Amino acid sequence: MMGTRNRSVLIICLYVLGLALGGFLLLQHWFHLPLVLPYLVFLACPLMHLFMHRGHRHHRPGHSGESGQKLRTKQ
Repeated sequence: MMGTRNRSVLIICLYVLGLALGGFLLLQHWFHLPLVLPYLVFLACPLMHLFMHRGHRHHRPGHSGESGQKLRTKQ
C-alpha cells in the first residue's frame, strides 16, 4: 500500500509534469492558439454553466434562499 507521504509526492510530481508539458506545448505551438480560441470560448460556456450553478439548491416549500433555513415571520 502507498503511504500518504508517497501519495502526496506522487501528486506533486504529476502536477510538475503537467506544468512542464503544458509549458512545452505553449512554447512550441503558440501559433495554434488563435485557431483554437473560438472553440475554447464555446467550450467555456457549458463548463461555466455547470460549475457556476453548483451552489444552487432545489428550493423546497418552507425554505428560503440557498441556506435552506425555514422562513421566519417577524412578530
